[in-house]
Amino acid sequence: MPQRPFNQVDVFTDTPYLGNPLAVVLDGTGLDSDDMQHFARWTNLSETTFVLPPSDEARAQGADYRVRIFTPGGELPFAGHPTLGSCHAWLQAGGVPQANTHIVQECAKGLVTLRRNGSQLAFAAPPLQRSQPDPALVTQVAAALGLEAQHILASQLLDNGPVWLGLQINSLELLLALQPDHQRLKALGQKVGLVHVDPGHTATTLVARSNREARAFGQRSGTVSHPVDAPGLTVRAFAAPIGVPEDPVTGSLNASLAQWLIAEGLAPTRYIATQGTCLGRHGQVFISQDNTGQVWVGGDSVTCIAGFVDL
Repeated sequence: MPQRPFNQVDVFTDTPYLGNPLAVVLDGTGLDSDDMQHFARWTNLSETTFVLPPSDEARAQGADYRVRIFTPGGELPFAGHPTLGSCHAWLQAGGVPQANTHIVQECAKGLVTLRRNGSQLAFAAPPLQRSQPDPALVTQVAAALGLEAQHILASQLLDNGPVWLGLQINSLELLLALQPDHQRLKALGQKVGLVHVDPGHTATTLVARSNREARAFGQRSGTVSHPVDAPGLTVRAFAAPIGVPEDPVTGSLNASLAQWLIAEGLAPTRYIATQGTCLGRHGQVFISQDNTGQVWVGGDSVTCIAGFVDL
């Protein structure tokens, strides 16, 4: 088997081993879907990606590379932390984008634009389809989570490639204490994203939580001038149907939550979300909506393993 360049990247953190790990095979040419799925199952990470040359059609539209994204249970059309981590690895390996101002990734969902803010990358959240979920589904999911109806402030079915049932929870303490029945969630076949929005967060609280990252993001990007003024959001993601009981930090979910909550006036146009606390992580997701209404999802990435894989 040929040796292929390989990185393991920690995403949504600038401190190794506090974010969400991603396996990146930097040359996926010659591998078929079964090969990729077999390796993704072996890595046993929430996602493994394979970088490929863009298709001719996508290249003509500005694509710099193509990525295929696999969980242990199947292929995804799009995912957030694999988008940031794969781009980080591609750039670090010497990738040169066609444009000076941005990078374009091709994936099964389509073309995704990324931009650099100093050491951080941010992707443009893809178009979101959202709708009211079936009340029976919400009731069944709530029971699997150990929630009562009064704990759920709002719910939406969110589809930006991956489909999430988004639930806004009224208590941070309850959110962090949940111990879901993952087998029941798997049987329901529904990935679930939970969010708590705390409008009582003060500047002092957010500085304590995000400190240098929050300040640096505002200074580098110019998009978050006063991030400490924004309410804090805490997120948990349960994805048992694709073999991931709880995901440490989830870009696609944070993207769709942002589009939903900002549109409904439930969150500000700039904020920092934290995720992974219950897994011993400290993921930080930087959200901003620009003047055109485009939501950007940003974060740091750091390479933890670099070498080759026989594949």
